[in-house]
Amino acid sequence: MKNRYLEAGKIVNTHGIAGEVKIMPWADDPDFLLDFDTLYIDGKPVELRAARVHKNCVLAKLAGVDDMNEAMKLKNKVVFIDREDVELEEGAFFLADVMGLEVRDADSGEVLGHIADILTPPASNVYVVKGGKAEHMIPAVEEFVVETNVDEGYLRVRLIEGM
Repeated sequence: MKNRYLEAGKIVNTHGIAGEVKIMPWADDPDFLLDFDTLYIDGKPVELRAARVHKNCVLAKLAGVDDMNEAMKLKNKVVFIDREDVELEEGAFFLADVMGLEVRDADSGEVLGHIADILTPPASNVYVVKGGKAEHMIPAVEEFVVETNVDEGYLRVRLIEGM
């Protein structure tokens, strides 16, 4: 079952004296967070009054946080979004929904394991597959990933020798 609330970033610091917080986003693009009116911190909704991107982070003004002392209380808190507030493009998915998917060989149908981790180097994501005969590290690109079926819980891949 998909989680309704998804981790979207972490408050890493305060910014200025008016209570702004600096959020390190966990998305492909920090602009993603600018589209939300509400974020969730400690399970509670918090209105996002203003936000802008600054050096790959998001500087945000949150309702009820009016000075540096209030902002400091939020440092190191994880920020969540409600999945229902997001409209993904066709074929797009959240990385959180890929974690744990069964990974199958596209040619033989053999189960290679499950996605245990996702590495996010600059070039492309890499799926770490464990639980089968061997551990695999599979770049998340069309050359190797034949099908991603989040709804049915599997990923079909085509491996090359040595993978």
